[in-house]
Amino acid sequence: MMNVFCKTLLASALASATLASAYAAEPLTVYGKLNVTAQSNDEGDESVTTIQSNASRFGVKGEFELSSSLEAFYTVEYEVDTGDDSKNNFLARNQFVGLKGDFGALSVGRNDTMLKVSQGKVDQFNDLSGDLKHLFKGENRLAQTATYMTPAFGDFKVGVTYAAEGDADQMSAGSDDGFSIAALYGDAKLKKTPFFASVAYDSDVKGYDVLRATVQGKVADLVLGGMYQQQEKSENGDSKNGFLLSAAYHMDAVVLKAQYQDMEDKGDSWSVGGDYKLGKPTKLLAFYTNRSIDGESSDDKYFGVGIEHKF
Repeated sequence: MMNVFCKTLLASALASATLASAYAAEPLTVYGKLNVTAQSNDEGDESVTTIQSNASRFGVKGEFELSSSLEAFYTVEYEVDTGDDSKNNFLARNQFVGLKGDFGALSVGRNDTMLKVSQGKVDQFNDLSGDLKHLFKGENRLAQTATYMTPAFGDFKVGVTYAAEGDADQMSAGSDDGFSIAALYGDAKLKKTPFFASVAYDSDVKGYDVLRATVQGKVADLVLGGMYQQQEKSENGDSKNGFLLSAAYHMDAVVLKAQYQDMEDKGDSWSVGGDYKLGKPTKLLAFYTNRSIDGESSDDKYFGVGIEHKF
């Protein structure tokens, strides 16, 4: 049933996109990316070779002008797992609708929490085996949320996400209503500003309270970033501290990357890799990640090469 729905959505989106120029009042954008790697994954005593998808996705988004001071906006996005044996390989990602104007922007639906948004682009191995989510809590996308983002005050803005008690992830974690708040400064893509910083806090989101501070800056062709995180279970206050350091160096079409992450009583991880841009939407990539989990006799090791194409 899901596959039939998603095929219908795809056909409708492509047809609408074709007509978008004729109906400028209802713009619709079809977007997505395919990121696929050939990998060697050594976990514990097992080693396996895979051709796997890394958060490949398809989505549609758009805006509609309701008046001179009010716009409606929406996003409907799915993850597409090219490596899944099942043909029913669509998984829900961000799916929300909202209103924006001089007051800011308010959206409801399935969405990333503000704490997750606050990481910006500091994770150089996002969606790959070195993704920070393997050691840090707080990378949450919840189905029943309401998010408010203030208007920008210069390069500064604040956002808050409300996570409803009835959300399945909140219920399974034994959480009541949760809140995620973040203060953001600068451009996360480091295009409009050479510096990005944020402070964020989760209160009882999926059973955890999390404090996160992130900073990233660009000097010439070098991008440096860091993150500090304190996380504790909401029910017993068992607090742990961790940090992440990342770097990327741009040389024409090549980007060299490195990252180190550590979480108290959990483990540590380091990754190195590089991207080679073939064109604006397409790049080749390679990476190696070594993750050590406290109490485990051997490290987990991941080596992958692949291609990413955005559309």
